Amino acid sequence: MKVKEVADLVGISVRTLHYYDEIGLLTPEKVTESGYRLYTDNDLEKLQQILFFKELGFPLKKIKEIINSPSFDRHEALVLQRKMLLEKRRRLDKMIATIDKTIQHMKGEIQMTNKEKFEGFDFSHNPYEQEARERWGDEAVDKANAKIGSMSKDEQEAMAKAMNSIYKKLAALRHGSPESEEAQAAIKEWYDFLNNFGNYSLEAFKGLGQMYVDDERFTKNIDQFGEGLAKFMRDAMAVFADQNKK
Repeated sequence: MKVKEVADLVGISVRTLHYYDEIGLLTPEKVTESGYRLYTDNDLEKLQQILFFKELGFPLKKIKEIINSPSFDRHEALVLQRKMLLEKRRRLDKMIATIDKTIQHMKGEIQMTNKEKFEGFDFSHNPYEQEARERWGDEAVDKANAKIGSMSKDEQEAMAKAMNSIYKKLAALRHGSPESEEAQAAIKEWYDFLNNFGNYSLEAFKGLGQMYVDDERFTKNIDQFGEGLAKFMRDAMAVFADQNKK
């Protein structure tokens, strides 16, 4: 199959396939005399593996290491991926159930305890951990994981409540200027909150804000508190970082 045919079949862009080829992640087995890439069934099986790992949050660099390992076994990988996806579905189902109960609670149909309001949140299973490791290194992530892992369930729930409180405060300000005193005071709370669990430099904080917009997964999660919040936070974080540089 030619690259355009594969792109249409899978639902990814031709540019993505070209990039996979450039970095040595997926190089087609055959190339015509005129330079056209031709993907074999083996290439498509390899692409399937790449996309499964990518869906599970693995960075491309790690995926390349895994599938190019001499000990890599496709069947074992599929079994492992299935287990990971089932675990992901379990956590998502639990969070959806919590959302449904919260809606009923808001309507006055049921009563919820504070503990029930945070069922489904599990900070020991971070779907973005692999990406974070690639962007900021193992030491920063390990430090954050160790901090969260040492917390009791009640402390983790309190942390989630504090995080949501800051999001809501920022959401209420998102239609104003990210440079305002109120916005900068709220974004400082966010900076201080993150540094309770890691060691974010001002530059890393600014970069994290940009990721809120560049990575649609972050954007969707943050914009649940108010449409446009991710962009507002990015701008406010950039202002905060620039203003506080020594």
